[in-house]
Amino acid sequence: MELFDAIKRRRTANGAFQPQPVAPEDLRTILEMASNAPSHFNSQPWRFIAVQDQARRQQVAEIAGESMRLLMEEGTFWKRYSRYFRFSKEEVDKSSDGIFFDKMPSVLRPFMRHVFTPQGGAVVNKLQVPRVLGNDAHKLVAASPLLLGITLTRTEYQEGELSALYSIISLGAVIQTIWLTATSLGMGMQFISTPMEVEGQWEKIVALLGVPENQALLVLFRLGYLPKEAKRPTIDWASPQRKSVDDLAFGETWGNPLPH
Repeated sequence: MELFDAIKRRRTANGAFQPQPVAPEDLRTILEMASNAPSHFNSQPWRFIAVQDQARRQQVAEIAGESMRLLMEEGTFWKRYSRYFRFSKEEVDKSSDGIFFDKMPSVLRPFMRHVFTPQGGAVVNKLQVPRVLGNDAHKLVAASPLLLGITLTRTEYQEGELSALYSIISLGAVIQTIWLTATSLGMGMQFISTPMEVEGQWEKIVALLGVPENQALLVLFRLGYLPKEAKRPTIDWASPQRKSVDDLAFGETWGNPLPH
């Protein structure tokens, strides 16, 4: 796959992967490409943890599923991210960003716009939406053949220091490199983020993966080969829309149109 094609085809994989293990040569290719990412003074502050053992993946899945359920029940997810949600094609066309809730059980559709109110949240909880989403998250993570954690060494990643900023920039380059390489290999990838958002949950994963004190586990992803016909989760969203270059970029100074 050509680089430009991989960039345009890269998407977050919301559905299940094929069950077969990731080929050792593909995993090594992903990590070799990632290791070529730029870093501050060639410090190469990242380290990788590839989790393929079924029992350990199941343990991570339990933490991820529980975290999703708690986020939903407490209303934290809706309050934190409501500004990104779109519920109609008209909203998507107007903003050209965010995520579009385009798949959900019909019984929930009348309530989706009201989940940001205490009354709406109570209805969503009564309809077991947090449990449905928690179960979906658990299944997706448990069935993913590869979980990939990325750490930054604390000698570089020190809060308040410029080296921390540079390390984060470098981490972004690593993640994009992994994502594009995975796309080129016919694989999907998704951030396992919910454990970071519930107090105490991320620490469970850090302990489970045996991350030492001199390393900071910052991200965890699930990866696997994409099926030809992907089955989407019970409640799902899409985000193919992109703002145009003219909406995002200026020429010379802020506000001046970029020359064509």
